[in-house]
Amino acid sequence: MAQVDTAETGQGGAGSRDAASGSRRAGLRRAIRIGLRPGPWKRGPVLAALALLLGLIMLLHSKITDYGGLGSLVETFLPWLGLFVPVLLAGALWRRSASAVAALLLPVLVWLYLFGGLLGDKSHSGGDLVVAGHNVGADNPDPTGTARDLAASGADVLALEEITPQAKPVYEKGLAKTYPYHTVQGTVGLWSKLPLSDTRPVDTAMDYGPLAATKPVDSTMAYTRALRTTVATDKGPLAVYVAHLGSVRLFPRNGFWTDSRDRGAKALAEALAAERNERVVLLGDLNGTTDDRAFAALTSQLHSVQDTAGDGFGFSWPAKFPVARIDQILVRGVKPTSSWVLPGTGSDHLPVAAGISW
Repeated sequence: MAQVDTAETGQGGAGSRDAASGSRRAGLRRAIRIGLRPGPWKRGPVLAALALLLGLIMLLHSKITDYGGLGSLVETFLPWLGLFVPVLLAGALWRRSASAVAALLLPVLVWLYLFGGLLGDKSHSGGDLVVAGHNVGADNPDPTGTARDLAASGADVLALEEITPQAKPVYEKGLAKTYPYHTVQGTVGLWSKLPLSDTRPVDTAMDYGPLAATKPVDSTMAYTRALRTTVATDKGPLAVYVAHLGSVRLFPRNGFWTDSRDRGAKALAEALAAERNERVVLLGDLNGTTDDRAFAALTSQLHSVQDTAGDGFGFSWPAKFPVARIDQILVRGVKPTSSWVLPGTGSDHLPVAAGISW
């Protein structure tokens, strides 16, 4: 019995030693695998690279090529690039990547630098004059209702764009009681509670080419999409421009087409540069945001009331779900006190308004 017990005890000791040796080897392999795993600063290199790329795109957006209108397209929706930050952050947290989280600081700081000033309410009470602008829409099913809503807006000076020949008498009748003075040039018009003078169309190069200059006035009036007039205020004359620049189109093959708009922006900037009145207001559907490089010549002369005295981004298009502010009020020589978006009408654009003072 003693011999059997000794044998059994010997066998058990050998098995324990083998088990301990196996455990040590397994532990060593686990330690090696853990040691070879990338640390938090080495994980997610692709996410980190995408975060840096996003920040650089926003920071250097003006350097992006405009081939196929790419630069203008990016700048039109530039604020929305910030939506990629939470997406990348979620990926970084899932991968536990410290490098990706750190890299996201660049796009966050750039976005705040570009648009952080729009997050607060910069409006002030008071103002000497309220101006408003609205692309009423050529396909507006209810111009009568639109005229009624605009007449009740409280604006002293009201600019309308995209006025069709059929809707023109409707707006003239609907706004006549509130605005005794008005002018319509082509498809744009201005209604005012104050007298108007020195009114004329502004050429925005909608009809261009070698024969454009030889056409009679009646023929070119159909292409008129901008006007200039003087509003007589208690504080002195105010030059007011109303403009509807050319439309833009996104084509699968040709990209973002902006040719007519860009020509119009250039022509309008030249007209404003020649304006002698020191107080100027531009109201209009520019078919682009002030971040777009196409408006550099305009924004170097005038500044946006929304940037100066607005609350938020002031998106105006499309009316059902606004994603961009393409309806602008730009000024020089006057002080914006407030800027806001009016309730929708039957148009696919929202009206915009601003209070200004001297």
